[in-house]
Parts: sequence; structure tokens; C-alpha cells
Amino acid sequence: MTDAATMRAWRVHEYGDPLDVLQLETVEVPEPEANEVRVRVQAIPLNLNDLERITGGNMMAPPAFPYSPGMEAMGIVDACGPDAEAWAGKRVVATTRRAFGGFAEQAICSTAAVFEMPDDIALPGAAALYFPFHLAWLGLFDRADLQAGESVLIHAAAGGSGSAAVQLAANAGARVFATAGTDVKVAQCLALGADVAINYNDADFAEMVLAETGNRGVDVVFDNVGEAVMEKSMACTAYNGRYVMMGFASNKAVADEPFVVPRRLALGNFKLCGVLLNYAGDDMIDMMKTALGWNVSPTSLGEQIMAKIVELVRSGAVKPLIGSTVGFDDLPNLINDMAHRRTTGRAIVLVD
Repeated sequence: MTDAATMRAWRVHEYGDPLDVLQLETVEVPEPEANEVRVRVQAIPLNLNDLERITGGNMMAPPAFPYSPGMEAMGIVDACGPDAEAWAGKRVVATTRRAFGGFAEQAICSTAAVFEMPDDIALPGAAALYFPFHLAWLGLFDRADLQAGESVLIHAAAGGSGSAAVQLAANAGARVFATAGTDVKVAQCLALGADVAINYNDADFAEMVLAETGNRGVDVVFDNVGEAVMEKSMACTAYNGRYVMMGFASNKAVADEPFVVPRRLALGNFKLCGVLLNYAGDDMIDMMKTALGWNVSPTSLGEQIMAKIVELVRSGAVKPLIGSTVGFDDLPNLINDMAHRRTTGRAIVLVD
């Protein structure tokens, strides 16, 4: 940082290619408001949704220019707003305020989505655990109630949430089918605990899953790809199975459009489960439900999930899959690699 009142931040003033529109600027250090903390950022985990805030893709609430993208931050709390004082000095992982502002040396985060990260889990792994493992846990266990002895199909299994899901499912005693787009990624999936790993560019994953399950299909589909794999995935979901809609990476445009055909669900005789990583306090949960009809997860659930993940990491049962780490100055190059699908696992920017 240049002085106590300013910081460096990657910001956009218009939408476009990351290498063209991300600008490194010196800006004022933000101040936390009530129930917020300011995190002195040590590491920035990059997410696919960050790209939308750079390129102008599908967003529920586009920020006003200029702004710093970045949904997730990891570091030390160095300032607290009213009612957040207990967080002072803690090492945390967090969602940034309104899901942007994280591509900076300091970031504001709501305490509803701030979780302590113990010192014995070192960087860069500590920065790689929050979003993917929480998403995977919510999908596999909170929504799908995956049990030992069941089977699960995990798409994009070499990515962040996919690689977390492979490990969590295998640790829970499930039979894991994983898909990925290269032989190298297929090998990574097997190393993480998948029982069957499929290169979807070389084989029909639905045919292989049906063949391996005696034409029954899998109990759970963990789908963070969406449109490109949905029909074939539904075709290999078992009777009374659970189809977990994690994301829409293949075509985000359908996220806000009529898309799922009711008769297809009826003919499938399976359950469709939606998943959103969005923690909130009780007052905000009530407001979201009454004003918008949405259900969001309580912070207490996130705390329970984080405790379980930390326990599994400490025991060696799971670990974050980290594909790339770069310094702060190289952030645009790394998110550009992500945009062109040249990354595996989590992409981490180290700030300190």
C-alpha cells in the first residue's frame, strides 16, 4: 500500500476483455459500516462469476462504474463497523459486500458471510476453501442428503467446486463418477478419489454412467455446468434421485429465462434441487423471503459447514485443488486464463 489512507485496486470503468479493461489504480481505503468488517487482503480466490463483472455478462445487480470486481477475500480483519467489533484481528475468509470489491488490498465484507480461518491452515490452501467447499457441501449434503453407498455424478470435477465435491463425496462413502475435459484433468479426478472419471470430449458420459450402474443411473447429479449437460444428466439420474442445480457455466443466459420443462421432471421421477451460496442473518432472511420469495442460508449453517471442512482438512481427508498462484500485479493474466478455460482447480492471487 502507498499510505494508510489509500490502497491499490484493480478496477473496471467499462466492460470488456480482462486484459483490456482491468486497471490498477490507487484509491481510498473503504470504511466498514454496521455489521461489516474491513479485511486486509492476503489472498484473492478468483471465481467464474467475477468474469461477469469484468465482461458485462449475466448479473442480477450490475455495480456502478468504476468498481473493483471480486466476490471473495481472505485475510486479516483490520477495521470493524458497529456491532462487528468481535472480529477485530481475526484471520478470515469472506464474501465481499454486494459480491464485488475484492480485487484490492483491502475489502469490505458483511459479517453474515465472514468465517474464521485457523492459522494452522497455510496459504494458499486457506484461501481456496471457502466458496468451493461450501458450495459442494450445500449441494451434496444440505440439498441432496447424499449417503454412504449411493452414487453421484459430478460435472466439471477438476474445477473448484467440482474437485471439492469429488473429495467430500468420496469421503462420505459414495461412488463417484466425475467428468472433465482433458485426460490430465481426468487423472486429477481419479487422484482426488473418483471411482470413474470420464473425458466428456472422448466419450458419452451418460452411456458410461448407465452402463456402470446397470441402467439404473446415479442417485445424485452435481451439475455446475447447466444447459450443455442437463438433458443427458437427467437421462442418467436414478428413480427418486436428486438433481442438484449448482450453476450455469455453459450458458449463463438461461439463468433468468424459462428453461426447465415440467413434463421432463415428471417423466424423470427425480427431485430438482436449487443451490445458492448466500449467507444472511435472521433479519435479512426474513426480508428476502417476504419481499422476493427467496430462501437464503443462515450464517449459522455456514459456521457449521466451515467447522466440518476445517476438521476434514486437518485430518487430511480433503484438500483444496490449487492450479495457479500469482502475485497481485498478475491478476488480469490469471483471470484471463480462467476465461479461456486454461485453469484447473482454484486460481489464487497472493497479495502479501
